[in-house]
Amino acid sequence: MRVVLAEDLFLLRDGLVRLLEAYDFEIAAAVETGPELERALAELEPDVAVVDVRLPPTHTDEGLQCALRARRERPGMPVLVLSQHVEQLYARELLADGRGGVGYLLKDRVFDAEQFVDAVRRVAAGGTAMDPQVIQQLLARGGGADRPLDRLTPREREVLELMAQGRSNAAIAGKLVVTERAVAKHTANIFTKLGLEVSDDDNRRVLAVLAHLDRDR
Repeated sequence: MRVVLAEDLFLLRDGLVRLLEAYDFEIAAAVETGPELERALAELEPDVAVVDVRLPPTHTDEGLQCALRARRERPGMPVLVLSQHVEQLYARELLADGRGGVGYLLKDRVFDAEQFVDAVRRVAAGGTAMDPQVIQQLLARGGGADRPLDRLTPREREVLELMAQGRSNAAIAGKLVVTERAVAKHTANIFTKLGLEVSDDDNRRVLAVLAHLDRDR
């Protein structure tokens, strides 16, 4: 699996390269600036891009903008964002096209190698990998008095957060220590309350939920 990595801090970039190579990823390019990332994505067409949001020369949003342009030119190109902060605008932009292969992780909440590698593989395979704090902020955004999200029970919100992380019904059942049948009932209720069509495709349902949360800001 070929990876383009964009991170401006040398020690972190080098550490990520070594980590991914240890898990049999091929590093097609490891760059530190926005222009370098744009060239690498256009010329190398990697299986997945792992990018920091803020890169030189301006340290604003170069990394994410390069990734978004690459996804427009190559629809569905997998992108996993690594950031120090929850940038809601960037998360919304990634999810706006309704395609898979997207992830958003917070650097200081990646606690072990297997967690990170699993996220890279999941995104490369067309799935989603969203940090729970990103989901919490999407859920917590203000709105009108009768927002569809306000209709969810506390348990349904827990299930929704786990769905948005890309977890299957079986994984959610294991996490919450309930039966898959109970999870299926909760997900059906969530879809009904949010006005979404029921889907057995885990990735489609995650994207549908996140897209709905985006519209409901």
